[in-house]
Amino acid sequence: MNVIRKLLAACMLAGSLGAVPAFAAPASKLPELGGDVAKSKAEQAQTSLRKDAICTRCHDESETVPVLSIYQTKHGVKGDPRTPTCQSCHGESEKHLKGDPNVKGRPAPDIVFNKKTYPASDDKVRASQCLTCHNGTNRNNWDGGTHQNNGLACNDCHKVHQPMDNVLAKKTQTAVCFTCHKEQRADSHKMSTHPIDVGKVVCSDCHNPHGSTGPKLLKKNTVTETCFQCHAEKRGPFLFEHQPVVESCTNCHTPHGSNITPLLKSRPPFMCQECHDGTHASGSPAGPAAAGKQAGLSTAPNKNLVGRACMNCHSQIHGSNSPAGGYFQR
Repeated sequence: MNVIRKLLAACMLAGSLGAVPAFAAPASKLPELGGDVAKSKAEQAQTSLRKDAICTRCHDESETVPVLSIYQTKHGVKGDPRTPTCQSCHGESEKHLKGDPNVKGRPAPDIVFNKKTYPASDDKVRASQCLTCHNGTNRNNWDGGTHQNNGLACNDCHKVHQPMDNVLAKKTQTAVCFTCHKEQRADSHKMSTHPIDVGKVVCSDCHNPHGSTGPKLLKKNTVTETCFQCHAEKRGPFLFEHQPVVESCTNCHTPHGSNITPLLKSRPPFMCQECHDGTHASGSPAGPAAAGKQAGLSTAPNKNLVGRACMNCHSQIHGSNSPAGGYFQR
């Protein structure tokens, strides 16, 4: 027992003095390992800067469109080995550098992203350059998607050389989308809308601009699945399901904005009567009183036509679990 106690005491003393375990690397080797890693990154950064210098000796701060500000973005972090060079995106562009006797003036780079200056620039080539690195996940369905089919490429929405890309910021993203989607911009200024103007809901919360398996570039496969991301209380399951809700929220709602709250396509009871055009289950009409209708007289509207109309009684219109009180009631 005494021998064991002495051994334990010796181990504790060694630990308190910071003894190095037998399996640890010698201290003299640690700086060397760290130095090699740092040296490798430094060499990569210098190589990358040398390649960029071929372009930046001409394309400097005097450019009309800022070019050097790319070094304030993630694409300009030279300490990261994944960071591209100018040639990674624009190609080696030997003819642009050395000239081409068959072309008057200086030829364009191999890959041009400025569609205004070079209208013939290929949209698919521009997109493929970005997808070389930015591939997978949210961009799996770019090929054949709505934006690609309409001749868009990544830099039509993204500004790679700018320190802040407007389409990636919630406060400014919708302005970029509304450049093309003007009808949706008009809807967003109607009386009842999602909180788009204040930046709480933006286009990419519902849509995947890079392509989708669902309709209208939605992030989910259906409209209802997309809406349920936020409106989970409408999901159910319910004992009594309202069929239009199960099919699509857009049967009743218009997501970008409406002048009828809450985002309704038309005012109840008229919207309800688009489907429910028969006699009410209770026998009471939704229009004039039964006696007046039978006599062919015009009478005052039934109470079902005022206030919240059908929802005066059917308040749980998205679904209900209460069979005793009737369908879609509390």
